[in-house]
Amino acid sequence: MTRNKSYGDPAKYVRHLHITEDCEDNRYTQEILERTGLPYTILKTAERPVIEGTYPGNLTEGKHHLLLCKNLGTFFKPCPGTKEYRCCDYQVLNIGMGCPMDCVYCILQAYLNNPWMSFFVNIEKLFTELDQGLADKSRVFRIGTGEFTDSLAIDSITHLSPRLVNYIRDKENCILELKSKSVVIDNLKGLDHNGRTILAWSLNSQQVMAQEEIRTASFEERLQAAAQVAEWGYHLAFHFDPIIYHDGWQEGYRETIRRLFASVPTKKIVWISLGALRYLPALKEIAGLRFSDSRFFYEEFVDGLDGKKRYFRTERVAMYRFILAEIQKYAAPSTCVYFCMENDEIWQEVFGFVPEEKGGIPAMLDRAVGLAPC
Repeated sequence: MTRNKSYGDPAKYVRHLHITEDCEDNRYTQEILERTGLPYTILKTAERPVIEGTYPGNLTEGKHHLLLCKNLGTFFKPCPGTKEYRCCDYQVLNIGMGCPMDCVYCILQAYLNNPWMSFFVNIEKLFTELDQGLADKSRVFRIGTGEFTDSLAIDSITHLSPRLVNYIRDKENCILELKSKSVVIDNLKGLDHNGRTILAWSLNSQQVMAQEEIRTASFEERLQAAAQVAEWGYHLAFHFDPIIYHDGWQEGYRETIRRLFASVPTKKIVWISLGALRYLPALKEIAGLRFSDSRFFYEEFVDGLDGKKRYFRTERVAMYRFILAEIQKYAAPSTCVYFCMENDEIWQEVFGFVPEEKGGIPAMLDRAVGLAPC
């Protein structure tokens, strides 16, 4: 069954804005109001939107609502990896929470307890934190905005991406990765990005993309968008994460990989990540209530060292080996293929080496974009 109606620009699903009173006169807020023309409600600073129903049942309705507010915490911080599995030393730029798309496996359903989406408009603080962090010239920073939201899903509302691309352009020790399941790329056209911004898309078998990734861009739309930004000079990255076991998974992933490399310039792909499905135990119940016809949570799983449910090791290795072999048929030698959050034993079984033999995952990725010696 295919249930995903394509939303190349999922921001069209947003129909109401909520603004905390301390952000009402913010210049960025006013810019967003003028651009969208959406109806809005002013909230007291400590007040939050009221979404009909109870969590998590009101998550779908909440995706129609976007809260413009301040980030009172930290914008720029390390990715919250776990010591039990190899981390790539990613740096997170927290621009907001939630997105209008609705992937069945999305961990945010169990991680966040608010049904609405949030976007932080106090971006002066964001850039101040970047200035302070990037002042350390002794290291390379790979920065992503897709930890708690999708990097581009509401960019037609916020127009944040040009601000970030223009800022990163002249930073010699920094790479920005914008990762998405949308195709909201118009704001990236014509920018002098200086090769410092990578456009990344999450991919899966076409069955998973069609059935389990609701209100996302279609596979064909993602490939077309990737080819377009490559023409604009951007580097590309792709993330097969989560890899999901399902009937026909071998042919499904084989066909996705074949079409990917037939559609985009191979040498523009700097890295590809692999990560098998893993989830907080609470997610199974939440997703089961919201998407009762999805069955992939009912496979056999084991408790991982990080407290998340994972496929058994033998199953993960089998899927990884198959997908890696398909990628290696086409990938350029310069493309870094790596695991997101796996242990050294899995690395050894699949790749035949552990990251430390190559200087560690951060060094592998830095070399892929020319920020570390080969």
